[in-house]
Amino acid sequence: MNQSSLPTAVLGRTGLKVTRLGYGSGHRKPMDNNQRNNILNAVLDSGINLIDTAISYGNSEELIAKFIGHRRSEYYIATKGHTWNRKGITESLHDSLRRLGTEYVDILQLHGPSVNECENGELVQALNEMRKQGKVRWIGISTNLPHIRTFIDWNVFDIFQIPYSALERNHENLISKAANAGAGILIRGGVALGEPGIGTGNTDQWANFEKAGLDELLEPEETRTAWMVRFTLSHPDTHTNIVGTTNTEHLNENVASIMKGPLSQDVYKEACQRLDSIDISSDK
Repeated sequence: MNQSSLPTAVLGRTGLKVTRLGYGSGHRKPMDNNQRNNILNAVLDSGINLIDTAISYGNSEELIAKFIGHRRSEYYIATKGHTWNRKGITESLHDSLRRLGTEYVDILQLHGPSVNECENGELVQALNEMRKQGKVRWIGISTNLPHIRTFIDWNVFDIFQIPYSALERNHENLISKAANAGAGILIRGGVALGEPGIGTGNTDQWANFEKAGLDELLEPEETRTAWMVRFTLSHPDTHTNIVGTTNTEHLNENVASIMKGPLSQDVYKEACQRLDSIDISSDK
């Protein structure tokens, strides 16, 4: 893995040194192949070394192979399976390996099963079998409440992908619980899909940004989205923030935010207090 100029963190017990900004390849806006090629190569040129994809993200896996497969040594690939039985999840991985044009994935995540689905489908056993075969390096799960509490207690997942942002804080303490158990933490939704009109975020959710008075905490010329990236970075137990974009200017803005670093402790504390005051609070 090539060295990056971007800030990095060790992804829990995996030992993987990942950039604090990852790239999410599932897009809500249409892109042609030329745009896909440009953005994927721009991602690697920026120094980002973690790309998150999934079988449900259209032809994302094939396009990763097509446009940056020749640069495989420059990034870790995290993909996801969606079938809740042992045979199905195994076949899903084989399909992903074929589409990605690789013999292994660095991280295979279960994409949102319930606790019962995970148990009844023997999914953890299937993931461990694939790891023993060398087709998967580390196993993880993309999850949320209420199931995440049980999954953390199982202590079998190397990585948790968890939703978290200034506008969605209900997993805030669970992030720390998972990290303290040794898991790597991938954050999704860190910019809440971007400010409406610029990104595709929910208008009602983003209204809370103004309601909490967070604009007063922005630095001169700083955008709300850039501030959101830095807010997520400020949580002491997050390792990387997965943000997707189809726009190289937005990519560069995200990179600049990561390079600027977390909010100061005073600003982060003040932001949390303001969000608490309008009931955008951490989990208990």
